[in-house]
Amino acid sequence: MEKELFEKAFIENLDKNFQNRSKYFDFDFYVFGELGGSVFEINKCLILEFYRASITLTNNLLERLLKLALIYDEAGIGPKPVEDWGTIFEEPNKKYSSIPLGNSIEKCMKLDLITENEKIFLFDTIRELMRNGFSHADSTKILNGIPDETAMFQGSFSNPTEVKQITVNQKVVPFIQAIHIENFAKENAANYFDYVFELIKKIDKRLIDKQK
Repeated sequence: MEKELFEKAFIENLDKNFQNRSKYFDFDFYVFGELGGSVFEINKCLILEFYRASITLTNNLLERLLKLALIYDEAGIGPKPVEDWGTIFEEPNKKYSSIPLGNSIEKCMKLDLITENEKIFLFDTIRELMRNGFSHADSTKILNGIPDETAMFQGSFSNPTEVKQITVNQKVVPFIQAIHIENFAKENAANYFDYVFELIKKIDKRLIDKQK
């Protein structure tokens, strides 16, 4: 593919989407400053309409957010002497850096870092549909709402007037799966990122309020 075609597509998407998404480049997290690079990268994906990449990166952002929330809740927030950084963060990092998403969701709720409703949504919807569906490439999670049997019509070049109805399970046919996954990503990537972006701000404030 010619370089000029990439340039044309990038410029068109930048012109079309930048104004709507530029507000997400203006953020000021007190606790979670290190998440800024991921936020910036995901937003660029959405501007350029890289929807599957955006969802996968948002999954990573969410998991890192919850782990960091647990680490900072235990280690405390605010300035700390540089010579004490290792001592302060070693134990919380050891405890929380490798825990599964489900465990971090439960733990964050118990520590009042997320609400009960947020916990339910994260555990039942985000963990299953978005994280397992994309980061684990489990198409059954994404295509769960599609009927097992779908009526389709088959034609023939040798006999154009003959059309035969057939039944296909779209969930198990790889190239049909790909179409549905692409459409799902296009429809949901921006809303998913918006949700996680707002959740960062909420947990940021909750940590500040807890440790005043």
